[in-house]
Amino acid sequence: MCHHPPMTSETITADAAGTWTLGDLTVNRIGFGAMRLTGSAAFHHGTPSDRGRSIAVLRRAIELGVDHIDTAAFYFSSLRSANEIINSALSPYPDGLLVAAKVGPFRDYAGEWGTSARPEDLRGHVEENLRQLGRDHLDLVYLRRMRQDSITEHFGALADLRDKGLIRHLGISDVEPRHLAEAQAVAPVVSVQNRFGLGSGNPATDEVLRICGEQGIAFVPFFAIAGEAGSQGATADHDEKVLAVARAHGASPAQIRLAWTLAQGPHVLAIPGTGNPDHLAENIAAGALRLTDEELHTLDSLHHKAG
Repeated sequence: MCHHPPMTSETITADAAGTWTLGDLTVNRIGFGAMRLTGSAAFHHGTPSDRGRSIAVLRRAIELGVDHIDTAAFYFSSLRSANEIINSALSPYPDGLLVAAKVGPFRDYAGEWGTSARPEDLRGHVEENLRQLGRDHLDLVYLRRMRQDSITEHFGALADLRDKGLIRHLGISDVEPRHLAEAQAVAPVVSVQNRFGLGSGNPATDEVLRICGEQGIAFVPFFAIAGEAGSQGATADHDEKVLAVARAHGASPAQIRLAWTLAQGPHVLAIPGTGNPDHLAENIAAGALRLTDEELHTLDSLHHKAG
């Protein structure tokens, strides 16, 4: 395996990964996921984050060229709300920043998960995101499918809000190919968010990834670094092949996972989340990594073995 000069993350900015256009909004392919801003683990099960550090991480992300932030009103811990932190850190929002939100899952004020939203609830969910973020519209809203067989009614409710000017673009999350077709019969879909990462091995998601590429739709994986650890954060369980590629590049295994994800197509965006300034710089620097054909082939075999 050929060796590459070690990467330094200090000066690499988000444009190193290239850009993609969602509707009429062009963003760098490396963005930022806000879920981990509120604490050490997802939602209200972890230690609350240090608010000042979370604000600093967000401001540093913007300095490093991040122009796509993914959030949700249901990202909150016992003391922190991701949307409130974003508002405090970044308002007035810089021109060209795309803020995406998700609706569908529901948590009450105590943080307990309720039943998923009904179509008529979604306007309230969108308005709650607007209030918390201090915005008069959302650039992109995903309907997160909550195990329902058909998403037509829910997606139709969001399409109505788009017509009213509350939402600019629409996406869908946690879907199979048939749900994408179902949504497109209602309104244009600019982006799809599914769980996807090296070794996630889900044939339906692999098919969604392919269809999105053919149709010019952004594919935005969540938990791309986390692997099996999911919402608990980055996996520490790395295959020896991943470690070998990381050593060859002078990079971390997490950076290799991100680089592999971005190599799945020009339409693939990454939204790694962190509350740690060092990890932020490292994640963004992964956008400059270029894996060789041989390295990609080696990593692809790991992914397909998992499927």
